This record gives sequence, structure tokens and C-alpha cells, in this order.
Amino acid sequence: MTQNEQMAELLFPQIHELPSDVEARYPARTLPEGAKVTRFAPSPTGFVHIGGVYQALIDERLAHQSGGVFYLRIEDTDARREVSGAAEALLRTLDVYGIRPDEGVTLDADGNLADRGKYGPYRQSERAEIYQTFAKQLVREGKAYPVFSSPEELEQALAADKKNENKTKDWASTAEETRRTMLENRTITPEQAKQALDAGKSFVLRILSDGDGEKKQKVTDLIKGDLELPVNDEDFILLKSDGIPTYHFAHAVDDHLMGTTHVVRGEEWLPSLPKHLQLFRYLGFRPPKYLHTAQVLRREENGAKKKLSKRDLGAGMADYAALGYPSESVCEYLLTLLNSNYEEWRSANPDAPYTDFPFSIKKMSGSGCLVDFDKLNDISCGVIAKMTAEEVYERLLAWADAYDAPFAEALRADPSRAVALFAIGRGGKKPRKDFGCWKQAKEFVKCFFPAYFTIEEPLTEYDPSDVKEVLERFLAVYDPADDADVWFEKVKQIASSLGYCTDRKAYKADPGAYRGSVADVSAFLRVALTGRRNSPDLHAVMRALGQEETLRRLNGFLAQL
Repeated sequence: MTQNEQMAELLFPQIHELPSDVEARYPARTLPEGAKVTRFAPSPTGFVHIGGVYQALIDERLAHQSGGVFYLRIEDTDARREVSGAAEALLRTLDVYGIRPDEGVTLDADGNLADRGKYGPYRQSERAEIYQTFAKQLVREGKAYPVFSSPEELEQALAADKKNENKTKDWASTAEETRRTMLENRTITPEQAKQALDAGKSFVLRILSDGDGEKKQKVTDLIKGDLELPVNDEDFILLKSDGIPTYHFAHAVDDHLMGTTHVVRGEEWLPSLPKHLQLFRYLGFRPPKYLHTAQVLRREENGAKKKLSKRDLGAGMADYAALGYPSESVCEYLLTLLNSNYEEWRSANPDAPYTDFPFSIKKMSGSGCLVDFDKLNDISCGVIAKMTAEEVYERLLAWADAYDAPFAEALRADPSRAVALFAIGRGGKKPRKDFGCWKQAKEFVKCFFPAYFTIEEPLTEYDPSDVKEVLERFLAVYDPADDADVWFEKVKQIASSLGYCTDRKAYKADPGAYRGSVADVSAFLRVALTGRRNSPDLHAVMRALGQEETLRRLNGFLAQL
């Protein structure tokens, strides 16, 4: 038995399988030519970030448009950072946005985490023996070595490795003392290892890098293009002292066994690519193709762009839920960030589902994508405009149930009125686009509910006696059975009889000749009925309010004049 084989048995006496035994349980996938296997592999360490959904949407589109497989893996190897319930919240969020993995971690009927698929376990915390099997093989081959230290020293080493995990860092360029210690560790013998183990010491396992940091290697990233990166020469940690792997080691083993063909991740991981390529070479695996996506940015008040932080509005998916943006609106917005030709496609295919869009890696930008609520709102106005009045009501009610209980109560109290209001201007080639999220929808319609009705825009620039005269004459001829044409003819007759012009061109030519225009007369009615200067078609509004509420509001406004 060689010294490397002795070392492997000392470090991993509990591991009896070979890598080939493990690989036999993970056969190659049978998929069509060109099919992509992608994975979304988040850590359950907090709230769901817009960048995560952005990445997951790429994974889902690449896999499903190619006839491949999209799976979800939970990278929960850092128990100290794990947030209880984060994984479950993530799965529910992905489902809301229509991003549904074919296999991987899922929720069972009781809402608990479960696995679906033949390539699990899909939670890294449940795969320790698999990683240790491949780690033992690396030790056998002289490609990895243990570092024995006190718990405090191990903690410091792990913290330093974590701090630099996204950076290329020459391990030999550290402080002289550390460098000397690591050189000694590289040549540790089985006898020294046994003494340390007998003394109860723990160890981390480091890769024995064969790289030269002065040399460059050519790498092709499917978004960034052809790159030259330094060869890795850092002896980074593979296994922590608890036998659980670091991200670097775990993702290499898992992506190989699960048949991942394309890895989508943030560009902050690009400096780590040399480490990962070295790992794949050491393990004898074919590396997947990498796509390093641009950072999600925000625009500051001075116009500068800055990385979106967790505290910024729009960073967490909870922000979009609280504002009430439909999930399809958010997905369409993200597709405009992912592919520059999405808006052109949408214009040519106004009624097609966004999933019909031929997403392309080649159309992805290498520069940062900007969170822009104005653009999201514009897209969402179009999405909501295509919904039926009944669908708008149901979805607004669901939002109100979660975020505005009093408003939900008002909606339930008079659903027919709400549906009638949402039906105004809906349908046809140019439907109204009054709101882009359910919070805006509440602001748009709340004035139509008695509990929320107030005069928001009073007619302060008009003589109250003029307003009173118009409203009294309208009440004298008001008939709820009138159709729109008859109704408007009555409004024009009132206007004309009181000296208001009913011809726009004539009024524009000589406004001084008239008391005002028919638009002023309509404004008196509009404010009395809705409290605002702008509203949907006024005749339709009155029909939706009903005779009793219409009369109550007109008479109430008159009483205040």
C-alpha cells in the first residue's frame, strides 16, 4: 500500500465505495440531441432575491426550450448561515412565477421538503458520503492532503477560504509563517496524520494544486465570450472539519453526477472558475459549460449604477408580491433584461404566452441589468389590460386578502360593482392601461367604494354656483336607463343652455365667448361622482355605481356647495 493509499484509509476509514460505485448509481441521462440539463442551486440563507429568480428563469428556459431537464438542488452545506423555512419559501416563490423544476427538491402535500427524481439526494447536506468518496480518491492519487489544527485555527482557515472563495488568490503569497506551515502540511506523512488523529485533532482537506499562477488559460464563457484567466495555484479547502464540502468541491461532484450540461451563475463567481476547472480535471470529469450572468444593478439619484443590495426596493421578491405585480409581468420584464429582442418579439406576438419566446444565450448582455420599476410598470399595465374583468377582480382580491384586509372586505361586499368597474374600457384593440400592479389598482378603484370615497381633487377654480347649477340640471334629467349616446346628449344640452361650448374647435378659436366648455361640465360631474378629474368613461362609471349610489354622491356634493 502506497503512502497516499495509507493516508486515504486513515482519513476516511468509514468510506468503502469507490467513485465508480457511486457513478454507477447516476447513469448518463437519455435526452434528445442538443438538450440542456440545468440546475438552480441556491443556499437557504434568507429571502428570495430578484437575481435568483433572474437566474432560475434562464435555467428553466434553456432546459425546457431544448427538450432537456431543469432541476433544483439545495446547497445547504453551511448550517450556520441557514435560515429556517428559507428553502420552503423559495420553492413557493418559484411556483408563483411559473418556474417549475422537473426534478429535485420539492414540497410534498404537507408542505415539507421532499425529493423528486433519480439523481438525488438533492440536498447537499444529505450527500456527505458521496463527497467523501471522491475526496478519498483524490487523497489516494496524491491530489489532496489534510491540514490538522486546533478548532480555532481551523475556524480561521475556513473563514479565510470563505472570504476568498470568489477571488483568485495565490496561496503561497500569504504571510511567510502561513506559507511555511502550508508547505509543511503538503508533505505530511501517514505517521504524522495518525498521531494527529490519535490526539483527537480535526482536519480540513485541501487540494494539492499543481497550477502555476503566472500562467494563463483560455476559457470560453457563453455570455462573456473568450477569456484568459490565471491558472489556479491555491490549495483551497475541499472538505471542512465536519466532513462537509465547500461550494467548490460539492458543485463539481454534483454537477457531474447529475449530468449538468450548463451552469448559470452570477459573474461574481468568474474568478473561481480556475479552481473549478482544476477540480474537474483532477476528478476526471468533463466540465459543464458556464454562463456567468451580469449583476443586477440599481440607478442612484445622481444617475450612477450600483449593485442592488438586499435593502433596496426590488431586491427581494417579497417587494413585488407586496406591490401586487402579477407573476407573468415580472417574468416578461426579466426576459426584456435577458434578451434585447424580447420587446420586438412581444410587439409582433401580442397574444402569445411569454414562454413561446425563443430565448437565446447569444442575445444575453454581458453588462449589468438595471432594476427599473417604470419599465416593469409599463409592461405590467399591458399584461393586466389583457385580463378579463373577472380575473382582475379575483387576483386583486387575492392580493388584498394577503396585504389589505379592509379593502378585501370592501371588494367582497360588492363584487358585481367591482367587476363592472374593471370591465370599463377592457377588451378591444386598445384596452385601458390604468394600473400595473394591484396596489395601484386599489388606488384606481377605491373611490368607487363608499367606505373609501373622498373628494381628492376639489373644483376650487370654479364658481360654486356654476357647479351647483350644472348638477341640479343634470339631476332633473338623469335617467339610469339612458344609453351612452342619450346620456351625453343630455350633458351637451345642459352645457349649451348654460353658455358652455359643446364644440371643441369653436371653443379653442374663441374661449372668451363662452362660460366654459362641455369638458368643464363633465369635470363637475366627474369630481362629484369619483372625487377626481380623471376616471374611466363617466357614463360607464355611473352604470357601475348604480342609481342609488349615483344620486347619493351627486346630492352629497351639492349639499357641500
